[in-house]
Amino acid sequence: MKCSEKVVVPASKPYITFEGEGRDVSVIEWHDRACDKGSDGQQLRTYHTASVTVFASYFSARNISFKNTAPAPMPGMEGWQAVAFRISGDKAYFSGCGFYGAQDTLCDDAGRHYFKECYIEGSIDFIFGNGRSIYKDCELHSIATRFGSIAAQDRNSLDEKTGFAFVHCRVTGTGPLYVGRAMGQYSRIVFSYTYFEDIVAHGGWDDWDHISNKNKTVFFGVYKCSGPGAAAVRGVSWARELDYQTAHPFLVKSFVNGRHWIAASDA
Repeated sequence: MKCSEKVVVPASKPYITFEGEGRDVSVIEWHDRACDKGSDGQQLRTYHTASVTVFASYFSARNISFKNTAPAPMPGMEGWQAVAFRISGDKAYFSGCGFYGAQDTLCDDAGRHYFKECYIEGSIDFIFGNGRSIYKDCELHSIATRFGSIAAQDRNSLDEKTGFAFVHCRVTGTGPLYVGRAMGQYSRIVFSYTYFEDIVAHGGWDDWDHISNKNKTVFFGVYKCSGPGAAAVRGVSWARELDYQTAHPFLVKSFVNGRHWIAASDA
C-alpha cells in the first residue's frame, strides 16, 4: 500500500500510532524540496519539506516506510534538501520502519526518540537535528556518489542533553562517507558496536565549517566498532575511542529516559 500525500500530526494529538504491513509494503511518500515554493509563494526551506511531520508526543510507528521521492542532488547543488520524516515530538518510538530520501532524509529535530531495527537511507546528512535519540540494530545505508555523511547533530550547549547514539548498527552502501558532522558547536554523536563497510572517508568526521573550532567542543565517540571501515572512524584526534565507563550512558535506554516510556520488550 502506497500513500502519496503530505501528513502532519499536530502537538494536540498525542499517542498516535502508524502501523503498516512491512516497510517494503506500506509507504507514505511526498516530493517537496527546500527550494520549492509553498502556498505563500516563499521557499519551503528544509524543515517544511517533510513528507510526514510529527509534533505530538508519544508517537509510535511500526513496520512502515516514509519516503521523499525528490531526486538526489549533485554535489554543490543548493535547495535540494528533501526530508522524508520530521520528528519534533517527545518520547517517540519506531520499530521496523524505513526512511528513504537523499539529502536530509530524517529530521531528528527535537525530543527523545528510540529507533529499533529501522532502515535509513540517504546521501548527505541523512540523519540531522537536535534530537536525543538511540538508534539500535539499524541499517544506515548511503547512496552517496562523490561524498556523503550520515549524521549531523545540532547540540549547541553543554547544558543540552541531546545527541545521537548508534548501537549495534550497520553502515552500508556507497562512499566516501563521513560518519558524523558538527552541525552544532557541541554536537554529540557516538557509534558503539557498529559495523562499517569500507566506505568511510579519510578522517571519518567533519567539523562542518573549519572556522568555528568545533573540533574543540564536540563529543564524537567510538566504542568497539568493527568492519573494514572502522579504522577510518578513528581517523581524527577529536573523535575519541571510548572506554566502557564513558560509553555506557550511550548504550542503554536511560540515555533517552526510556525506562519511563519504553517497554522492556521493545528495547
